[in-house]
Amino acid sequence: MKLITWNVNGLRAARKKGFDDFFKDRSADIFAIQETKMQEDQKEFDFKDFHEFWNCADKKGYSGTLIYTKKQPLHVSYGIDGKLYNDEGRIITLEYDGFFFVNVYVPNAKPELERLDYRMEFEDNFRDYLRRLDLLKPVILCGDLNVAHKEIDLKNPQANQKNPGFTIEERTKFQALLDVGFIDTFRYLYPDTIKYTWWSYRFNARANNAGWRIDYFVVSNRIKEQVIDVKILNDIHGSDHCPVEMDIEL
Repeated sequence: MKLITWNVNGLRAARKKGFDDFFKDRSADIFAIQETKMQEDQKEFDFKDFHEFWNCADKKGYSGTLIYTKKQPLHVSYGIDGKLYNDEGRIITLEYDGFFFVNVYVPNAKPELERLDYRMEFEDNFRDYLRRLDLLKPVILCGDLNVAHKEIDLKNPQANQKNPGFTIEERTKFQALLDVGFIDTFRYLYPDTIKYTWWSYRFNARANNAGWRIDYFVVSNRIKEQVIDVKILNDIHGSDHCPVEMDIEL
């Protein structure tokens, strides 16, 4: 099974930069998108043979998640327990016979860490939600988690110690998720590999590969041996993030 996650930083903008060709060429079984920045009723396109599930923010042009899947799920839920964080379109969960698939766009702590408290509350609620799912079936989580877990996961760790995405608070919350029975699949397979998934538009960061790894596939520990490979497709442009692809036997 081939799974892809990509923060497109505006789906309409990404479609003008080759998104459609990439989507069709990779032919993923499930394709998760973050930061659609649009409402479903603004859509003027379709992808044949895929079911689609949108969670749009109340505020137009902001946030939003979307999943395209070849196989119809047993059940779809939005936010946490169908309630929390739907105002910003943060979470979609698909249930299948053997697993849950969760697409998330984790809130950014923002400059001056003005939204760090909100982010911490989100992390605790989301971790509890994933634990409850994991009691029922294995979980595959993907998306923009907005955190570089360790120093290997960003170009300039010392300069970013107190910046959003690399604060000790955010990194500790990510570790807390791993500690309750989940695994960062890329780091599990490639413990020493340096690859990034996001680059600032400033300072020619992408050309200089001064990036961060903040987009992930995280799975329940008990299915980690079924992960065949995880690829960071950093040659694919169209967004300030690149896609991440996971192949897994399920």
